[in-house]
Amino acid sequence: MRSEFLIFGKPVIEREEQDEVLDSMRRGWLGTGPKVAKFERDFATYKGASYAAALNSCTAALHLSLLALNLRKGDEVITTPMTFCASVNSIIHAGATPVLADVRPDTMNIDPDEIRKKITSRTRAILPVHFAGRACDMDAIMAIAGEHSLAVVEDCAHAIETEYRGRKAGTIGDFGCFSFYSTKNVVTGEGGLVITRKAEDNDRIKVLGLHGMSKDAWKRFSDAGFKHYDVVEAGFKYNMMDLQAAIGIHQLSRVEKNWKRREAIWQSYKRAFSGLPVDLPAPVESGTRHAYHLFTILVNAERAGISRDEFLDAMTREKIGVGVHYRSIPEHPYYQKTFGWRGEDYPHALKIGRETVSLPLSPGLSDADVNDVVAAVGKLAGGTAG
Repeated sequence: MRSEFLIFGKPVIEREEQDEVLDSMRRGWLGTGPKVAKFERDFATYKGASYAAALNSCTAALHLSLLALNLRKGDEVITTPMTFCASVNSIIHAGATPVLADVRPDTMNIDPDEIRKKITSRTRAILPVHFAGRACDMDAIMAIAGEHSLAVVEDCAHAIETEYRGRKAGTIGDFGCFSFYSTKNVVTGEGGLVITRKAEDNDRIKVLGLHGMSKDAWKRFSDAGFKHYDVVEAGFKYNMMDLQAAIGIHQLSRVEKNWKRREAIWQSYKRAFSGLPVDLPAPVESGTRHAYHLFTILVNAERAGISRDEFLDAMTREKIGVGVHYRSIPEHPYYQKTFGWRGEDYPHALKIGRETVSLPLSPGLSDADVNDVVAAVGKLAGGTAG
């Protein structure tokens, strides 16, 4: 057994990030400023996008993207039941009604055939989530959107490096929303960002993200002299700080190096667990690039001889941190009460949500850490992995 607990999703923070944060502190510019602007430029360059607006979370990114669509009460947005609650809550906070379409059992991504079944005269947008870093079937989704004049807001919280048939995730739909939370592939502690196709959408999101103050209001205290601002909308306090961007600038510079390490760990897990009575992630589809954000296995009590929750507890006793991504949205009491959703109406998401376990997948894992995870899973899931 390990002597120290292996933290799930622990970020890799190096000297460059530390020095950049200290530089911000020494300069005294901690809030939104020039480092946020640099991070926006760097991220837009990495994604091949024209416009980027950094915010304090992916939740904020989703919320403001949906507000930019000028949704009205009664409008519907279709999304997946296999996601974090923020995807659904953002629709609610934008004043629209969330509608769920079940996932494909192999990819765990929203099923375009199920999307078609849920379209009504009130549907205004589709919000696909690239689950675990695997690209959704965007050709089919964009075709549906085109047929029905729907907007597409890509939830790319897991999908910074993801590509789909030569296109980068987040650049395919109208908006791409990213997360830099402390467990993500690029971290800023807390943080998010929207990339847009249109300058006017980018400008509005920036205004909405900083109290509704006129564009570039953050520059009002710069060395160019005080600038008056106008409040043009009732906005939100969603801005990213320079302290956060200082971390993200250097995280982004190592994104490809870290992706390669996560890919190597992913492949090690695939090989090691191939003989175990658990379900492994589906192969990466041809013409796509997986971000390798999560490595999820499905633990079925009848097959593995241990229930999912028993497995979680046992892994903790083995000093291995694990996660659950996710219990399906309709299993949560709020949504049951508010929308009358039942898990049984989304059977694929229900099954996945009751059996899924996310294993450690961080570029900071040593080979010894990976071996410890492999040994623990093999011990608990019906045999010795390898």
